[in-house]
Amino acid sequence: MELSILQIILLASLIVVVLVLPLAVHKVEENLEAFLFACGAFAVTVSHVWSGHLILTALKDPIKITLAVLIAGLLFRKFNTQLQKLTKKAVKAIGLRWTLFLIVLILGITSSVITAIIAALVLAEVAVMLPLERASRIKLVTFSCYAIGMGAVLTAIGEPLGTVVISKLAGPPHNAGFFYLIQHLGWFVVGGILFMAGMASSIRAEEQRAPGAKAAEMGSDSTVKGIAIRAGKVYLFVMALTFLGDGLKPLAMKTITHLSAGWLYWINMLSAVLDNATLAAIEVTPAINDRTLTFLLMSLVISGGMLIPGNIPNIICASKLGIKSKEWVKAAFGLGIVLMIAFFVLLSAVL
Repeated sequence: MELSILQIILLASLIVVVLVLPLAVHKVEENLEAFLFACGAFAVTVSHVWSGHLILTALKDPIKITLAVLIAGLLFRKFNTQLQKLTKKAVKAIGLRWTLFLIVLILGITSSVITAIIAALVLAEVAVMLPLERASRIKLVTFSCYAIGMGAVLTAIGEPLGTVVISKLAGPPHNAGFFYLIQHLGWFVVGGILFMAGMASSIRAEEQRAPGAKAAEMGSDSTVKGIAIRAGKVYLFVMALTFLGDGLKPLAMKTITHLSAGWLYWINMLSAVLDNATLAAIEVTPAINDRTLTFLLMSLVISGGMLIPGNIPNIICASKLGIKSKEWVKAAFGLGIVLMIAFFVLLSAVL
C-alpha cells in the first residue's frame, strides 16, 4: 500500500516514541504492556490495516506462549525446592563461574530444539536461585537472552524467525530444509553463544552475594495469583507486538525492501522494538543471496536483545524478574552495539 507523507511521519515518530518513552517516563515503564498495546493500535490505525483477520491473529498468537508461561510457572512453583537444591549443588561442585558459563551455553545451544520460550522460562527460574546481586543477575539474564535469541534461529521450531525464513526459502533456488540455517549461520551463532557464556562467567566476585536471597528481590511472585498475572501481562505484550508489527509493516516495506546487505544489517536494529519475524517476512525472498541472508539474520538476532520488546525471551524474563527498561538498557544496549560492530566486521571479512 502507498503511504502518504503524513502517515510516514506519524509511523516514524511512533518508532521514536516506542524507543524513548519507556526509558524517560516512569509511568510508561511501569505499564509497558499497556503502552505498547496503545502504540500498536495507533500504528494499525495510521496504516489503515485493521481487519478481522488481524484482530483474530492478535488474539490467537499469544495463546501458546501464555499457556507455556502459565504451566511452566505452576510446575516450577511445585518443584521449586528440588530446583533450588540442584542449583546449589551445581554451584558447590563446579563453582559459580562455570555454573554461569554452562547455563548460558546450554540454554543458547538447546533453544533451537526446546524453543526460545522454554529456554527463557528455565532461565527466569534458575536466575533467582543463584547467589548474585540484582545487577549481576540482570547481566546474566541479558547475556543469556542474547544467547537464546541467537541459538533459537537455527531451526524452524526454535522461534518464529526461523520458521518464516525456512518457509520462504523452501523452494528453488535455496531449497531450505531443517538444517539450512545451521549450515549458513552455525559457526557465527556458536561463536556468539560462547562469547555470551564467557561474559556471564566473568561477573566479578564483588558483585556476588551469599546464597539464599529471596526471589522477591527481583520482582518474582511465585503465588498462583502472581503467576496468572504474569501470564496475562505476557499475553498483552505479545498481542501489542502483533499490532505494532503489522502497523509498521507498510513503512518497513516502503523503506527497506531494496537495501543492500550492509544497509539492511544496520536498519535491522529496528528489531530492538519490532518482531524480528515480521522484518524477516518483509526482507527475505527467494531472490536473496546467501551473503545478504547471513547479514540480515545476524543483525536481527543481535539487535533483538537490546531492548525488552525485542525478543520473547526478554519479555518473559523481564516480566518474571521485574526488570525495568532502564535496567535492561544499562546491561544490554551497549553490549548489543559492540556485538553489532564486531559481527559486521567479521561478516564483511569472511563473506
